[in-house]
Amino acid sequence: MFIFLLSFILWVWALADCLRNETDEGNTRLIWVIVIVFTYIVGAFLYYFIRQPKRVKEPGI
Repeated sequence: MFIFLLSFILWVWALADCLRNETDEGNTRLIWVIVIVFTYIVGAFLYYFIRQPKRVKEPGI
């Protein structure tokens, strides 16, 4: 039960972070939302490890 709760929290955090901070340039936000929603925890981990560090390094964001 504890693992399910942690995975749900990570999923919600990744989805909220994507919706708030991701640019809509080239449908990037839409693609990441679809990946996060349909792949649940795998999508959240992908977003966290692939996209978020890249977005943090981009200037002006």
